[in-house]
Amino acid sequence: MAHVPKRGRRRRRIPRGPKIGATAIASVAALTLAGCSGAGELTGGGGDAVTVAMVSNSQMQDAVALSGQFEAENPGINLEFVTLSENEARAKITASVATGGGEFDVVMISNYETPMWAENGWLVDLGPYMAADPDYDADDFIPTLKSALSYDGSMYSAPFYGESSFLMYNKRMFADAGVSLPPNPTWPEVADAAAALDRGDVSGICLRGKPGWGELLAPLNTVINAFGGRWYDENWNAQLTSPEVKAAVQFYVDTVRNHGQPGAASSGFQECGNLLSQGQTAMWYDATSAVSVLESPETSTIAGDVGYLPAPRMAKSDNGWLYTWSLGIPTSSEKPDDAWKFIDWMTNRDYIEYVSETLGPANIPPGSRMSTYELPEYQEISAPFADATVSAMTTADQQDPTLLPVPYTGVQFLAIPEFQDLGTRVSQQISAAIAGQISVDRALEQSQEYAETVGKTYQKER
Repeated sequence: MAHVPKRGRRRRRIPRGPKIGATAIASVAALTLAGCSGAGELTGGGGDAVTVAMVSNSQMQDAVALSGQFEAENPGINLEFVTLSENEARAKITASVATGGGEFDVVMISNYETPMWAENGWLVDLGPYMAADPDYDADDFIPTLKSALSYDGSMYSAPFYGESSFLMYNKRMFADAGVSLPPNPTWPEVADAAAALDRGDVSGICLRGKPGWGELLAPLNTVINAFGGRWYDENWNAQLTSPEVKAAVQFYVDTVRNHGQPGAASSGFQECGNLLSQGQTAMWYDATSAVSVLESPETSTIAGDVGYLPAPRMAKSDNGWLYTWSLGIPTSSEKPDDAWKFIDWMTNRDYIEYVSETLGPANIPPGSRMSTYELPEYQEISAPFADATVSAMTTADQQDPTLLPVPYTGVQFLAIPEFQDLGTRVSQQISAAIAGQISVDRALEQSQEYAETVGKTYQKER
């Protein structure tokens, strides 16, 4: 794979909004803790157990199944797992960590939480642990992920799995229709292809329309970035009614309404993945992790016939998003050394090789280490998408996400505590426009009001 040179970056300080945001999070956390009950509740392991809170995705479940190796190699350390769905995990882990509850010794978080929580003093600095283990090799992590999980030059969580985004398409469908796209397409070129491939029973493209800051807004924010838009200017003035944002959102809504999947306003990652893998849509712009579904003959009718192109460009290129599930240690843990031993095991390159040997290379957690793409057995199955995946991940820059300067970091999200609520509210407005219930202008006018309210809290701190 070709080496991707590092771009010059404008250094940005993480916004100090968490002084306000931390209070808000702690208040919500107290309510969340009060309401936790039943399966997966925040009871912790007790005794000498290291309690690990994780998302119950398939690759995380693999880690639980293989954890006997860790316990065999570390006598005296017993593991207890609390596995939850993504939404439950976010709420309950945030509740525990924000209030210093101490229920968990290891928590699965992302590049959204890590820098903010590190600044708040909620996470243990993993830098000294990594430096003390010469075999761990933190420099093997994909550089953009390493940066995204760092605060003040040190990593506060370790990536287990990572992803960016790219355009996936049905090569047979394109060939049969005599349609092609250039190696680095623009969004209008993608829309033209979608129009040419739209046959009624088969949509030209699938794009997320389901409300949620991690659903619709993930792809839409990269389109806004591509069109030269931004959520705020450098002085925290909201920009959601700017010409660039209006053009991006109108384009997205028009494209999915005219040539997208039926029921687009309720479609998310899972629904679009099903449509492309079953030959019911020609294209899909979404996460690089989708390859595990598209390239498996057990789940896909088009395995081996999928093409991959970079996130479409406009005024700005390199628009793929950046996301990782990672492992950190809350400062409230009483067993940080043992917790680190588990994180070391689960995020080490030896674990990746162990998964390949035990479960097969298709089960390897992708997108965390560069060395993963050098494993011969993984190279064999990842040949169609490896270069596209690594290129997307190494060019996605969370520190420099937009064409014009902004006071925040994050590509498909804004790394401020308020974004979970703000992003969800804005996504609801855009989803309503996709459903044809309101106009794009009305959706953005309401979204602008939401964004102005948040922006004022940061302006007061200046």
